[in-house]
Amino acid sequence: MRLCEQLLLLSTIGLFVLTVLFKKGLRSIPVFAASGITTLILVIHWTVEGYRVQLLFLYGLTILFLVFSGYSYLNTTGLTKIPRFLLGSAYSVMAVMLVATAGLLYVFPVFKLPDPTGEFKVGTQTFHFVDPHREEMFDEPRDGKRELMVQVWYPAQAGTGNYAPFVPDPRILRYMAADYGLPGFTFQHLKYISGHAYEGAEVASAQTSYPLILANPGNGSSRFLHTSQAEHLASHGYIVAVIDHTFNTFATAFPDGRITTGTTNDLFSPDDDYRTSSGNRDKLGEVLTEDVTFVLDQFERLQSGQIPSDLQGRVDLGHVGVFGHSIGGATAYDAAYDPRIAVGIDLDGGLYRLRDRESLRKPFLFIHSASYFEQLERVMANRVYTDAELSRMGSTRAWEEQVAEDKKLELARMRETVDEGGQVLYIANTEHMNFADVQFVSPMFKRLGITGKLAPERASSIVNAYMLDFFDKHLKNRNGMLMKGPDRRFPEVKFVTSP
Repeated sequence: MRLCEQLLLLSTIGLFVLTVLFKKGLRSIPVFAASGITTLILVIHWTVEGYRVQLLFLYGLTILFLVFSGYSYLNTTGLTKIPRFLLGSAYSVMAVMLVATAGLLYVFPVFKLPDPTGEFKVGTQTFHFVDPHREEMFDEPRDGKRELMVQVWYPAQAGTGNYAPFVPDPRILRYMAADYGLPGFTFQHLKYISGHAYEGAEVASAQTSYPLILANPGNGSSRFLHTSQAEHLASHGYIVAVIDHTFNTFATAFPDGRITTGTTNDLFSPDDDYRTSSGNRDKLGEVLTEDVTFVLDQFERLQSGQIPSDLQGRVDLGHVGVFGHSIGGATAYDAAYDPRIAVGIDLDGGLYRLRDRESLRKPFLFIHSASYFEQLERVMANRVYTDAELSRMGSTRAWEEQVAEDKKLELARMRETVDEGGQVLYIANTEHMNFADVQFVSPMFKRLGITGKLAPERASSIVNAYMLDFFDKHLKNRNGMLMKGPDRRFPEVKFVTSP
């Protein structure tokens, strides 16, 4: 909760208490004075912080108190006495409005992203890339080329001015709300959150170049929901490019004002059998992998100066990593077959195109949620679902048997990457959404089971620590201590010794 929001809520509660306690009610001097102070706080809040839909009750109460207390104080003829029943009802409604407002501020906080811990300041800039060689297959007209928005975070010289906003274009927030089945205004508080990166800042001169890491959000997500991870890595000396996979995000805004929304779910139908659904996921995955390859091509052009940018000559293309969440994690694994990519990380994502590729012979880190690891553990133990469990899941035995078959192949791939210097971990008390910044959006996500019992700040710090350690080990030839086994600083992290 922002400072002026706190002051406005507290002053309105105080104003309400004064109105109830003073015998003269709205005519009392303290109530009139308190109303003026509360209104002043409201004006400062609107001017400095910006209004919020969640505070509409508070705004209405503040204005009503000012109007009626001012009129009552200045009116010398006296006011008509209000029946006690009506007065009590009005006070009850006010109390409910104040409680509701406090609840909304708790549920939709203007939170602060974790501070990056590295030695570098962070800069950011965004690129619009168009692939002239690929037709867009997810757009309804299907008459355009594949376009991508890519946001880059990088080590910067000491920045000036304001931090870049967390949300690149506030218009996309209504689509995010729709994705959760909520009214369009629900997540508008996110437009008041800033990151820790300076827009367009000069690249830090401490090194001639910095390793490149490409990143992929999950299905129905967005690049801004990996801001804390990108800022953290950039502050430790990496250039991090997070790709908005067009039509696989809930919304992507382009420089010309267009907004595309998610359509890739149209590939899937509840009537599909498992192999059809799996095949469609492979088709989607192929496009996402091609996106990564194309973006890496563009960084080669950036490096050489074919695309004008302050990053020219500053990208270490000899040390490239990739990571992603959910299907973005699977994309990271699949893209890592590109010989230009040295290492990768999958954050809680099941793999795709497993039967189309030979083994990946390079280091790869898998970090799973506790719930996903439970599924893998069931497969490792050859446990079979009971009829009651299948009924609760809304699944069938044939479907789950095919899932288990694919998961066994996935586990075999994990073993192979461990042999190449990778690792398989899971984090206790986490769920799927603990691997993206969506976990900060509302504490209700934890209560609803969207995120796990582990606090978002703690989950974020663990994921960031292990990602950094792994990339440092394989892209900078340093650190790597966390990869050697359990660490008492992170008791939540469990090593899977024999996937």
